[in-house]
Amino acid sequence: MPDFGLIVRQNQRKQDFYAKNYGDIMEFFFQQLTNGLTVGSIYALIALGYTMVYGVLKLINFAHGDLFTIGAFLGLTLLTSLGLTNNIGTVAGVIVLAIMVVALVAIIGALLEKTAYRPLRQSNRLSAVVSALGASIFFQNAIMLIYGARVRVFPQNILPSTAVNIFGLDIPVVRIGVFICSLVMMAGLYLFIQKTKVGTAIRAAAIDQGAAKLMGINVDRVIMIVFMIGPALGGAAGLMVGLYYGKIDFTMGWIYGLKAFTAAILGGIGNIPGAMLGGILLGVIEALGAAYISTAWKDGIAFLVLILILLIRPTGILGERVAEKV
Repeated sequence: MPDFGLIVRQNQRKQDFYAKNYGDIMEFFFQQLTNGLTVGSIYALIALGYTMVYGVLKLINFAHGDLFTIGAFLGLTLLTSLGLTNNIGTVAGVIVLAIMVVALVAIIGALLEKTAYRPLRQSNRLSAVVSALGASIFFQNAIMLIYGARVRVFPQNILPSTAVNIFGLDIPVVRIGVFICSLVMMAGLYLFIQKTKVGTAIRAAAIDQGAAKLMGINVDRVIMIVFMIGPALGGAAGLMVGLYYGKIDFTMGWIYGLKAFTAAILGGIGNIPGAMLGGILLGVIEALGAAYISTAWKDGIAFLVLILILLIRPTGILGERVAEKV
């Protein structure tokens, strides 16, 4: 017969252990949750570039991850060569640095569209995909030749290392700043697309480029704007990764680009709110999976969740594309 007294004592010990360590367990959970929200907001920024280009051209810009990498390296170059944080202060220096990086990466994105995609716009879709892959290889090797193959490190102590106590949880200021900045940019993009004339033109071109031309919309200019906004957000995300983690390398665009592409599919490719939701959800899944299962399996867990969602809902969580919502 089972020893019921022993079972009761074992259960009591388990209850005492969880009661004693409940605070630490919950604190660990919320720390990982905030980390996942931060990383997920970065994924969401990059995913917006994929989803905007797909919404208008029905094309996956495989060079987008490398534009993200260019943003990180441009941020390092400008930071070390101009000394913005030393000359005009930390906050103002980071803001000026972000504006410069966003502007430069937007210009590179516009040049990419004009040279690699526009000449192939009337060709079959496979030609544009091959061109995108070629542009990705070109950017990656250009970064390696200019900066070298080794890992580059951002200057230390640029951003404050202090933490803010929120509901008894100490959250680093940098983590909060990255999350808030990402949310502001995502909200700004959504309002821009929904409330401005240029945003209306982008949505019209996403529905039917031929009809948009008949209505007097310059579709070429609209597509160029899309290729400026998407890379600009990716460049900002690259700068955030450099400032947040402190280390960058020339291959980082591949893994971040793949995660962002996954986030775009997860939320619903071509759907701007879907890209935001998919990025944040993917970041949270990764952080919790790494914390409670294994860091070696965090990527596998994220893609497993993607597979399961696509099996249940092939169009992603939100499903509809931007062009179909208007």
